[in-house]
Amino acid sequence: MNKDSSIDIEEKNMISIICPSPKGIDIALKLQKYFSGRLYIKQANKDSEIRNVTKLKNQKNEENDLETQEFHNEKFNYEEVNCYEKFNLNDISKETMKNSKGIIFISSTGIAVRAIAQFLEGKDKDPGVVVVDLCGKYAINILSGHLGGGNDLTIEVSKVINAKPIITTATDNLEIIAPDVIAKNNNLIIEDLKKAKYISSLLVDGKIIGIKDEYNIVKITNGYKKIEELKEDSIWITNNLSFNNDKLNCNNINNLNYSKILRLIKRDIVLGIGCRRGTSYEKLKEFIESSLIKYNLDIRSVKYIVSVDVKKDEEGIIKLAQNINCEFKTFERCEIKTVQDKYEKSDFVLKTLGITGVCEPCVDLMGAKVIISKVKHEGMTLAIGVLLNVD
Repeated sequence: MNKDSSIDIEEKNMISIICPSPKGIDIALKLQKYFSGRLYIKQANKDSEIRNVTKLKNQKNEENDLETQEFHNEKFNYEEVNCYEKFNLNDISKETMKNSKGIIFISSTGIAVRAIAQFLEGKDKDPGVVVVDLCGKYAINILSGHLGGGNDLTIEVSKVINAKPIITTATDNLEIIAPDVIAKNNNLIIEDLKKAKYISSLLVDGKIIGIKDEYNIVKITNGYKKIEELKEDSIWITNNLSFNNDKLNCNNINNLNYSKILRLIKRDIVLGIGCRRGTSYEKLKEFIESSLIKYNLDIRSVKYIVSVDVKKDEEGIIKLAQNINCEFKTFERCEIKTVQDKYEKSDFVLKTLGITGVCEPCVDLMGAKVIISKVKHEGMTLAIGVLLNVD
């Protein structure tokens, strides 16, 4: 668990609070106010509305302490409060598991577990789920403590309602940062969840895990050590697709069991693409994938695809960016002219667009260093760059 972490504003607005019992209304309202999330609450009868309940509690608490009065006098985001006389927990759980960054149940753990069980997809997809008992004594993480942010949400909830946080993930209780938390905190992509689980098991068993970090972005903490030569039972932070002896300075690379090496992939690659109007997605995809393999770059490391402004509606490139799950940006020709003289000139592009190149200048304008100069293939061009500054 990242002790310095907190839920950001965007994630707060995607928190769902599920309260199957009207008895949990005080806790539910307090959490809804803090997170500005969606509240689903069962009401005792159809005439019982949140506004009336809050007004009634204001009256009952007039002689209570100042903090309680201030809480009940706060304005709540009623548009995000859903009251149900007929409360269908199955439907609500299905909706929130699909659309939430985190879910807070105000109920028993049994109710929460049975509610979400059939909607689980995997630790890289499921939201963090926290259960708060009706007395507000405990906040308990029951799902996706790391990647789903459940542990951080548990801590946040416990602070809001002054409850005791209950976190059961082994690495957290041993004060070790798990590999998936390292990935999340540093915006890295986990190559393989099974490998991450294997590395976590070694950490729990007290073994020291080596980290080969090509970017020097990860702080070495309890359970880890920095390594220069790649070894088994280690983490490799890179944008590469596979292991390269020249780059890795590893003498016994061919003898390594790569199932025991976890790659955490940095998204810092920029693809500058040019193509003829109407080039198909399939053709572009084949060209890009084969090129990335050739240059030993993981496709998951691509952060941007860039091109000239006239390509902003090019369907093949748009679909390619969606498939890779990266952002597609275009640059005006007047911008391209400011950097085009640094790169190979094309008479054809000059004649048709009034600029001397597309792919390399666009990579440059994105703030990346060109590492693979323009590659031409059947009316398509590609330049590859690595971002100089990336979070």
